[in-house]
Amino acid sequence: MSFYQSLLTQTQAEREYLLGAPIIQQAMSGQVALHSYIAFLTEAYHHVKHTVPLLMACGARLPERLEWLREAIAEYIEEEYGHQEWVLNDIAACGADKEAVRNGTPRLPTELMVAYVYDRIARHNPVSFFGMVNVLEGTSIALATQAAGIIQDRLQLPSQAFSYLNSHGSLDLEHIEFFKKLMNRLDNDDDKAAVVHTAKVVYRLYGDMFRSLPLSGEE
Repeated sequence: MSFYQSLLTQTQAEREYLLGAPIIQQAMSGQVALHSYIAFLTEAYHHVKHTVPLLMACGARLPERLEWLREAIAEYIEEEYGHQEWVLNDIAACGADKEAVRNGTPRLPTELMVAYVYDRIARHNPVSFFGMVNVLEGTSIALATQAAGIIQDRLQLPSQAFSYLNSHGSLDLEHIEFFKKLMNRLDNDDDKAAVVHTAKVVYRLYGDMFRSLPLSGEE
């Protein structure tokens, strides 16, 4: 079994915890409120804005034996730069105040998720970062494009309100193939264990982020 397949197998329970979040179940069944979607985008902004800084932190700490992975990180940075602004523009297209979001603070699970990955990079193993990549890109493929269509149909929002979800659904299909190749090149057991452990924790925290969002019918 390839390491990528092993990673999926070892994190299946945590993935199911995330996908079982009530707000995800509601959204996929067409029960969604505008305030819930804006709340999701708000949290997306507060973690997406850390993607490039986390990539840079990871790349700076990689050992020379993983120079090939540092090269891949440079490519990721070019792809990911500025995506937080897409999220803010989506928020504005929903009629909300994007500057209030920019200057606001995340919900606790989002803050903990970001802080945890910075800590894993700095204090444990920089390759840990790819556990977060596995969660966020894998979730995007599973949910993003389909959810965007359902939410847009239900709320009758303009297409400009879905640049983040729509782009990541299709973009991450390409990214996940790239990610598979990277993970399958890892040959160090400590690196592999770091990715699996981080993915498990990030699935839990990302799942808690979804569980912290207001459901349809709640404010």
